[in-house]
Amino acid sequence: MRATIRLFASVKPSRYLEAGAPTGLTGLFTHPAPRSALIYLYSSTLEKLKTFPEDSVYRKSTEALTKQRLQIVESVVPEGFAAWQEKLQKLVKENPDVFTTPKGAAAYMGGMHVKETMGGNEFVTSTPGKVYDEQNDEWDGEKVYEGELEGTRTEAERKSQADLAEERPQEETRRVEMDDEPSLTAEQIGEIEDKIGAGLIEEVIEVAQGELNLVDTMEKAKIWEDLSEKPVEGQWEYFERK
Repeated sequence: MRATIRLFASVKPSRYLEAGAPTGLTGLFTHPAPRSALIYLYSSTLEKLKTFPEDSVYRKSTEALTKQRLQIVESVVPEGFAAWQEKLQKLVKENPDVFTTPKGAAAYMGGMHVKETMGGNEFVTSTPGKVYDEQNDEWDGEKVYEGELEGTRTEAERKSQADLAEERPQEETRRVEMDDEPSLTAEQIGEIEDKIGAGLIEEVIEVAQGELNLVDTMEKAKIWEDLSEKPVEGQWEYFERK
């Protein structure tokens, strides 16, 4: 079924799937980097699950499934990945200010590249900068900052000064160029899809993102804690046979 969907979605078969091309499912397009996306999502989920009680049934079951799928994804490696990873690690090491600040956000390039560490692995997430249309967009290259108040100010009012200093607009000339991660072949993607058995890899990514969002919501709500208002006796007893 998956092979048929891919066949209908692509007029010209290729060794690699074209990013952004239709998958055959309405509204779902070919992901540009499915392997790294899944590894990041699964690692983030496992990291957040550590805050749940160890005896939580949800934590145990979700961890088991997530680790299994993470192992499947990590076992399939694209050609040239080791060399690309080594080059990226060297780039991060030589340009620490581009990827991190004391607060964990990027200091240069407008926060485009952010480095995170989860489960012993380092991840660099990049946000593409806005492409300006010279014909339709009016932009002079300068940021618009609010005016500063005069006289003494409270710590909260001075916060904008600290934020402005951290952005370091006068040093915004430092830039780095990162190569794209080597792509998986269509055959390798099919291998992952077959082992996971949950549809197209893009569908698997959607499910992984939904699971991460759910874990994040449950963590913030601290669902394992007792209810602030105790239920009255018999509230959860419905139509049990007496």
